[in-house]
Amino acid sequence: MSGGRRFTAIGTAGPGEKALRYALLILVLIITVGPFLWELSTSLKGAGEDIYTTTPQLIPHQPTLGNYARVAEAVPVWRYIGNSLIVAALTVGGNIVFATLAGYAIARLRFRGRRIVLGLFLSTLVLPGEVTIISQFVTVRDIGLADSLLGVALPGMVAALNVLLLYNAFRMLPDDIDQAAIVDGANAWQRLIRVALPAVRGTVAVVAIFAFIGAWDDFLWPLIVITTPEKYTLTVGLQYLSGTFVQDQRMIAAGTMIAFIPIAVIFSVLQRYFFKGVEEGGVKG
Repeated sequence: MSGGRRFTAIGTAGPGEKALRYALLILVLIITVGPFLWELSTSLKGAGEDIYTTTPQLIPHQPTLGNYARVAEAVPVWRYIGNSLIVAALTVGGNIVFATLAGYAIARLRFRGRRIVLGLFLSTLVLPGEVTIISQFVTVRDIGLADSLLGVALPGMVAALNVLLLYNAFRMLPDDIDQAAIVDGANAWQRLIRVALPAVRGTVAVVAIFAFIGAWDDFLWPLIVITTPEKYTLTVGLQYLSGTFVQDQRMIAAGTMIAFIPIAVIFSVLQRYFFKGVEEGGVKG
């Protein structure tokens, strides 16, 4: 090479660049995982430990699960978990069924007004949820679903984002597959179930994860719809810990961990499908 200069090959990073990458990764890890570890540590600390020390202590000196038992004694946490699971199951099931049908219809079927329907789904992403929350409540109340778990789940059972995710996944499938299925005499339903759906299982898993997290973490909508304490979801029910036990941060941290653990379990089980769904769109031969 001219001038004796040495060039780094494309795609390889020098020592300085690698050090910068690792430093940024460590910083992001501290920002994202740090609060979770601190909440977990606080929830496991015994009553004799000071959680307000000048030097933070991440590892508990007197680890105990008593704070979790005290949460169960303070609020009917198992009932709240059951209510949240019902809402999450309805939301996930609704999105898997209805978002799949809508995404497939827009992507693979030809009908008048298809582009208008797609535009309407896109336009709903611009609106924040607070804009439509009053009209949603009026609708739920008028059909007699106020103060019910079905009323909590109903607005989220078909999310526009999930429809668009499945629309994009179905749209990326080769047209030759549909043509071959039509030649074999398959109708639209058979093409969806036997041909298209197996090819987008990763995206369906992504939709399931998004729907579950959205339903499990939602606080404002269940707070508006539910008026009977026995029907509270977990996020709404745990607010009693903040109101009654403000000084006991250990119980608040334990309640936070109780709400977080199911999300971590669901993502751990479906993570391989999640990352597959992010780059999905082709068909394996």
